[in-house]
Amino acid sequence: MLTRRHIVVAAAGALTLGTALAFAPIAKAAPQAYSQSAFTAAQDAGKPILLHITAPWCPTCKAQKPILGKLETEPKFKNLVVLNIDFDSQKALLRKLHVVQQSTLIAYKGKTEVGRSTGDTNTASIAALLGKTL
Repeated sequence: MLTRRHIVVAAAGALTLGTALAFAPIAKAAPQAYSQSAFTAAQDAGKPILLHITAPWCPTCKAQKPILGKLETEPKFKNLVVLNIDFDSQKALLRKLHVVQQSTLIAYKGKTEVGRSTGDTNTASIAALLGKTL
């Protein structure tokens, strides 16, 4: 038998859950692996693009991931396309992009490269780099 207490507790729980969902950050799709077709499509659409050259063994890359993840949830970066390039297996692409080190971030505004950094784990400077893509 339901008592008044059960109803009040259930209503409070529903209200709390509804509030939590309403203020939860909008989930953004996880960064995807680089493909020429995805990169070209994003460029043709004039989207902001970040190429993240990463390696699974790289401690700097691991430090960059949560920073990028947090920045990507900000509303101003909602259209940012993040493409991961594997430092160990995509050597021809790295030569084409003139990249010699993992943990490199390359920012594009459509088809134009607007900045790059290597080894940066400072949230403010990474945010400034992403800001150039807008």
